[in-house]
Amino acid sequence: MPKALITGITGQDGAYLSEFLLGKGYEVVGLLRRSASSDVIGERLRWIGVIDHVRLVDGDLMDLSSLIRIMASEKPDEIYNLAAQSFVATSWQQPILTGQVTGMGAVNMLEATRIACPQARFYQASSSEMFGRIQAARQSETTPFYPRSPYAAAKLYAHWMTINYRESFGMHASSGILFNHESPLRGIEFVTRRITDGVARIKMGRATHLRLGNMSAQRDWGHARDYVRAMWLMLQQNVADDYVIATGETTSVKDFCDMAFTAAGLHAADHVQVDQALLRPAEVDILHGDPTKAMTKLGWKPQTTLSGMVGEMLEADLARLASNAAR
Repeated sequence: MPKALITGITGQDGAYLSEFLLGKGYEVVGLLRRSASSDVIGERLRWIGVIDHVRLVDGDLMDLSSLIRIMASEKPDEIYNLAAQSFVATSWQQPILTGQVTGMGAVNMLEATRIACPQARFYQASSSEMFGRIQAARQSETTPFYPRSPYAAAKLYAHWMTINYRESFGMHASSGILFNHESPLRGIEFVTRRITDGVARIKMGRATHLRLGNMSAQRDWGHARDYVRAMWLMLQQNVADDYVIATGETTSVKDFCDMAFTAAGLHAADHVQVDQALLRPAEVDILHGDPTKAMTKLGWKPQTTLSGMVGEMLEADLARLASNAAR
């Protein structure tokens, strides 16, 4: 039975990746940073039905000694570093923390792997935010980066350090440059969940308006369930490499919003209000991925349509609200 170690296992991607790997017959071990909210931190794993099938071990990306001990004792075959301070807006308010966790945390994972578990295959969760002010109409693995937030800059450092460890030490270390991927497990602070949760509340009569920021921003949105499959495919290759994972299609926040309201039988124009406080200090206007390499070399392609994903997210939020009301 192969063993996988996942950091960020309690997040959206960690939950879906756990489900996917368990389905492949893996033993799944997750790194858990202890906190006062530990009683609810596994909610996504519980929601997706895998909480009783994964094993959580105490550790912290900022504590190299704990990572080395975990690597030495667990000896995983595959390591997926998904943990990060991942909310872009927060990175302007907490740039040092973001740099430490999102940037240096990845290097701690690489160093612990090199020291204690060098035979393991390593996946680094890179981000399309690294492209920032885009230098090409469609972004591929060869497009220059231009980060526009502390989060993106930290991710770029982690990305290049993954390449450096691969080239310096011969590690099987790959980076997935994932474009925006969403699901019912997305955090409520992200615009897609803000939209579907807001639409659900309006539909159920619990709110009348939804406040949003930049409605013209365009993103290449896919489903997290599809994107974790790409992570696994990268680590099955004989040679480590970096891959853009995207749908190849872009949609504006406005169009995503319209889609969600339409699915609920409502009109966005009747309920949406633009809130200047939700605008970013430096905006990324458009991201449009070119997943040709992943499709050709990995045999990967997205299976969930955008409309299907929006509908799934909306239905999940309606169900959550109905369940809370019944308590």
